[in-house]
Amino acid sequence: MMKIRYFLSITLLLVFIAAAAAAKKSKPPVKPVSLIPNFYKVTRSCPQAEKLVKKLTEEKVQKDWTLSAKLLRVHYHDCFVRGCDASILLNTVGANQSEKDARPNLSLGGFEVIDEIKIQIEKICPQKVSCADILALAARDAVSFPFKKPLWDVLTGRRDGRVSLISDVNGNLPSPFSDFATLQGLFSKKNLDINDLVALSGAHTIGVSHCGAFSRRLFNFTGKGDADPSLDPAYADFLRRQCPNPANPATVVGMDPNSTLTFDTHYFTAVNKRQGLFQSDAALLNDDASARIVRKFQSPAAFFRQFAKSMVKMGGIEVLVGDAGEIRKDCRVIN
Repeated sequence: MMKIRYFLSITLLLVFIAAAAAAKKSKPPVKPVSLIPNFYKVTRSCPQAEKLVKKLTEEKVQKDWTLSAKLLRVHYHDCFVRGCDASILLNTVGANQSEKDARPNLSLGGFEVIDEIKIQIEKICPQKVSCADILALAARDAVSFPFKKPLWDVLTGRRDGRVSLISDVNGNLPSPFSDFATLQGLFSKKNLDINDLVALSGAHTIGVSHCGAFSRRLFNFTGKGDADPSLDPAYADFLRRQCPNPANPATVVGMDPNSTLTFDTHYFTAVNKRQGLFQSDAALLNDDASARIVRKFQSPAAFFRQFAKSMVKMGGIEVLVGDAGEIRKDCRVIN
């Protein structure tokens, strides 16, 4: 009799343990209320998401090296307007123009890459991975591709915004014509400090610009047919040859005169020599603290370390998490 009772007790205990384990396993994971590392693994919502974004991004960049600058710029333009919520990816619907139609965003590119990545991820994890996270990851992976290692961490768990307004762009997005006070004010509004301002300006070490973004510095800086005195004369002559007045709207010039496709510190060497392409680049020398940081960031170790920190901070601007926003099926339209 004792043996039977003992056997029944053990059996009930095992059943209880098994039931508890099953309940724990079936219980849906709690949604984090902030960005975290490896969100899609931690929540078991799409464990392979980050590897798939990396694979697909690298395949695209290998065929078109200009995508590194394009995707980084889209991520930057997204985060400064309404936060990193992929609102930059939304198309205009009817009379309500989206951010994408604002003048500073008309030259953005790389949207089709985000679309293709989203399509592939939707096949294995329907409505689990946000367009905002795909954009943040793809920007990092595109810039990091030549280095064979990630240049900064990307915390994940962003959700997609449902609003995109052209009217939100002005006053939030720094322009190539900004002076130092304007730049510092805009960055401060996003809780980014002067180190972040200078480090993130270093993204201009890759990519190109149309002549219209800087031609005034060459031909009519004060409205009297003069050149910007803060621009190195020899560099100004070079730019005038590339962009005669009036310039062909299709003509582009590398933002870094030393290397357009390589993510490095040449940008800071150029700025220190008064060879920054934009007024916003030259403005970094108009503040003593900023000018010191420009000189400091000519060291690769100093620049890459701060750039990584600043990208993490920028990637966390006004993010939607938890149950806020949505996970879009298509990055160009709300659900």
